[in-house]
Amino acid sequence: MRPLHARYPFFAAARQAVESAEVAIATLVTEDAPAVERGVERVERALMEGTVEAEDPYAWDTQSELLSYPISRIIVSLVETPAAVDKYARAEADTAYERMLADFGAGDNDINSDARASLDDFLREFDLTDSVRAESTGNSHRAPEYYWVDVGPYLTYCDTDWGANWRLVNRSLADGAVRVARTELYELLREAVRRRVAEGLPFTVRGSDAGDQLADALKPHVERLRNLLSDRGAINVVYTDSVDPDHFPPCVEALLTRAQDGEALPNEAAFSLAAFLVGVGLSPEEVGGVVGEANAESLKNRATILADSSGSQYAPPTCETMQAYDLCVNRDDRCDTISHPMKYFKTATTDAESAATDEATGGAD
Repeated sequence: MRPLHARYPFFAAARQAVESAEVAIATLVTEDAPAVERGVERVERALMEGTVEAEDPYAWDTQSELLSYPISRIIVSLVETPAAVDKYARAEADTAYERMLADFGAGDNDINSDARASLDDFLREFDLTDSVRAESTGNSHRAPEYYWVDVGPYLTYCDTDWGANWRLVNRSLADGAVRVARTELYELLREAVRRRVAEGLPFTVRGSDAGDQLADALKPHVERLRNLLSDRGAINVVYTDSVDPDHFPPCVEALLTRAQDGEALPNEAAFSLAAFLVGVGLSPEEVGGVVGEANAESLKNRATILADSSGSQYAPPTCETMQAYDLCVNRDDRCDTISHPMKYFKTATTDAESAATDEATGGAD
């Protein structure tokens, strides 16, 4: 197994490396091998943060990193939530895209060259070698700024949601090929990765003795991920012109204070805080602005992930889940009447507005 396979586990050569290693995935799972822990982390970070990068990239060897990919595909299939496949595939593609940019910009003498892929590697991987041609720059030492992509592959990987600039009527077209900038070619490759990762997902795991045993062994991890996703079901939020932090539940107040004090919040705490702030109507930029400088970038990124493509906002974890996370603190009387932090905020806001109205009218009916 090469480090390259671990960085790009969706490559055909990586799949062959797994097969030739003669490592039984079922055995890894039942023995709770390191690849399982990494696979769980891979899926959780994909669903919650939009990346499959390891929290600690030095914690895993090449074999565990590579084997975590097929394990993560099993986990995503067992989660059985439609959004999970899409978010997972996009996270794999986005992570590959970042690695791709780093690899393509590395020199030939880079000490980690064995782990790096070239543009030609990607073109070969997706059968695009004969479909993509670099536009001559007149300088063999300078990377081309533009490429010509055959119309067929261009339309295959171009997403209509990308905007008017990607429509054929707005592109230079010659001899059956479309002119694209180098960065646009990379976008097409990112989409090619996303589609390959999503292909075949979800698949049926249960149905055989081996599959049932595999599913049973992964059940605790799968249920935890399902709970995280179920807590993010869309809710109707009463938006106000001004979000008053005095109406936040005690658990959120505590998290916000920890963030503003510069504490590096654990994953569950950061997710819960970002989801709540998004839920009450703050934009990702506003989230970054209220959580303190030390946490601004990470929580802004989380807030961005916590909005779907239509812009809908998602609920934070329920009170039950907050208790399971040991984040339910400083309970007050209102906490005894609600089961969700968002409900706390809504009732606190409504009560405050009613009180203000009564005061303004002198308590008159």
